[in-house]
Amino acid sequence: MSGTKNQIAETVEDYLKRASARVNAAMEKFLPSESEAPSDLHKAVRYSTFAGGKRLRPALALASFEACHGQGEDIWLAASALEMTHTFSLIHDDLPCMDDDDFRRGRPTNHKVFGEAIAILAGDSLLVFAFELLARTGRAECIATLARALGTKGMLGGQVVDIQSEGKKVGLDIVDYIHQHKTAALIEASLILGAQLAGADEETIAGLGAFGNKIGLAFQIVDDVLDLEQTTEALGKDAKSDLAKGKATYPAVLGIGASKDAARQLVEEAKLDLRKLAIQSSILELIADYIITRVN
Repeated sequence: MSGTKNQIAETVEDYLKRASARVNAAMEKFLPSESEAPSDLHKAVRYSTFAGGKRLRPALALASFEACHGQGEDIWLAASALEMTHTFSLIHDDLPCMDDDDFRRGRPTNHKVFGEAIAILAGDSLLVFAFELLARTGRAECIATLARALGTKGMLGGQVVDIQSEGKKVGLDIVDYIHQHKTAALIEASLILGAQLAGADEETIAGLGAFGNKIGLAFQIVDDVLDLEQTTEALGKDAKSDLAKGKATYPAVLGIGASKDAARQLVEEAKLDLRKLAIQSSILELIADYIITRVN
């Protein structure tokens, strides 16, 4: 069993590394250099953008694009937009007025290095860059997809409820709402964007979105568990911070064991749904398995 998991992890990590290298090269080209005015802002943007990370969302968009036989280079505009959007959310999430975190991806958070004002503007800049890149695809539906994932019925709505739920005893319905909106929405959008750029039919786009929603929720559940089980060094951010802040998480409501079971069930359901689509889904299934076997 462990050998199978290790093989899955190696296969997916190879794919993630290839996708990461391509999207990093694209973002290097798209983002202003540190020497370009205002240099302090561009330094802050690049500090967080190139701090590492798995580049999961760009990889999912690429995998969806390839599964739907997409052609052309516009996928790198969308993949870069997704990673810039994710980085924007991390910079703002770490702010003193939000989660007040000191470390991200093994380094001091953006506001610790550049100050709170520049960190806010760096996040804002990345969001603006993301929509500028999507606009270059000429696909209004792609812009709308990302906007829906980020708005008050997406990431922003989830963040509000996350903040309001700190230190309170909440039920699974509230935790589901937070995770679905704050995390799963952008992962779902990643799958949809890849399919849209590939010119997939509506049924396939909807099916890939549903797959993304389930693995996105599983991803956040695993994150909740890893926060309790892993070290700060392994995570690259403060371990047990959710517990310390009284965050609304799956383990807080269900316990660790039941949370792991819920993540596994979501991934199995997602893979079953995926197999109903007329696409080549093998790498997507492997990424889904990777989500519940990862250690950081």
